[in-house]
Amino acid sequence: MREFKLKNNVSVCVKQNKNTPRAALTLNISINKPEKYAGEYSIMNRLLLKGTKKYSSEELSVLLDENAIDFSCEMKSDYLRIRFVCLNEDFEKALSIMQDVILNSTFSEFEKERVKMKGELTAELDSAKVKVSDLFTKTIYKDHYYGHSYTKVLEELDRVTQDGVINSYKEILNTGKKTLVLVGDVDSELLEKYLGDLPESKENKSLIEAPCEITQEYSEIIKEDANQAQILQGWLVPTIGSEEYPVLMLLNVILGASGLSSRLFLELREKKGLAYTVRSAYETHAKSAVFSIYIGTEPSNIKTSIEGFKEEIEKIKKVPVSEQELKNAVNNLIGKQQFVTETNSQQANMMAYYSIMGKPYDYQQEVRKLLHSVTPEQIQNIANKYFTENYVLSVIKP
Repeated sequence: MREFKLKNNVSVCVKQNKNTPRAALTLNISINKPEKYAGEYSIMNRLLLKGTKKYSSEELSVLLDENAIDFSCEMKSDYLRIRFVCLNEDFEKALSIMQDVILNSTFSEFEKERVKMKGELTAELDSAKVKVSDLFTKTIYKDHYYGHSYTKVLEELDRVTQDGVINSYKEILNTGKKTLVLVGDVDSELLEKYLGDLPESKENKSLIEAPCEITQEYSEIIKEDANQAQILQGWLVPTIGSEEYPVLMLLNVILGASGLSSRLFLELREKKGLAYTVRSAYETHAKSAVFSIYIGTEPSNIKTSIEGFKEEIEKIKKVPVSEQELKNAVNNLIGKQQFVTETNSQQANMMAYYSIMGKPYDYQQEVRKLLHSVTPEQIQNIANKYFTENYVLSVIKP
């Protein structure tokens, strides 16, 4: 693994995986300012591949298809990710396309894409599961950029303008920190040729504030055509990079992220028959994170399911997990991490993510060591510290 900087101060990490036929490159650009209107960054992201000064939208699509280049742009809450995977012999061609997309996108299909986006979000919200997630997100991150849920986007999308999108893109490109990861068996010298003239990478202070602390809040939506109830309960917790990060990761695995062996699955689905689906999640942003518990159940079981959440939370707060359960959780988590970093593309995405979040490219190795040092007492202490009465509870029911 080799680290260096391009002439424009872009941080680069090259991981050479010998004899792999496809190369993967991921470029992340930090977002330091909340969008003016919900949906502005999302539509910007969608328009990046809708044509450049050199290629129309159709020509660009054909060019990528003909050369089997998997090229995508993805808008995250804290950064814009531009990435591709290609055959080794097409690496320079893919780099030239990336350069063209970044520097010369025309954002020309704005109105068409806005109409399309509205339709897609409206269709997504027809799902009760998506709807409860939407309700939960905009409640727990009320009046915050991270709370720009689908419904919030639909409320404000008509206020987004093409000029606003172009100006926001220029600001992100010109003021953001840029981190680049290349994984494969190709010539990294080409990076300077095609990406060395991007706007300089800068370490500007983020204007995205940490969310305010929450108090207990219950939110509910009646969806008449729903055939089951959806329940989501969650707390604000520390995010990636904190000392408590590995403990929260393991707490998530123990409670509900390890599938059939998790406590929530065993107790609420297997023993009590309450759930169609039950899980926990630990979702991180740069300035905050949410630990949540979700269940899909019969409408008549809403109260019993919420009580079931409370029982499992109280157990983990009062009784230390066994050494064996903790060991199993560590092995489960490390196994998953290995599984999701098998390909060159997965490795590039993971390493670029850690870097844009301010951690070393190989932060995953550090996390693995930290996971092995977590104790049952730490799990119990974290549960007591964060599983308080200050939570958001969102319900969708018929």
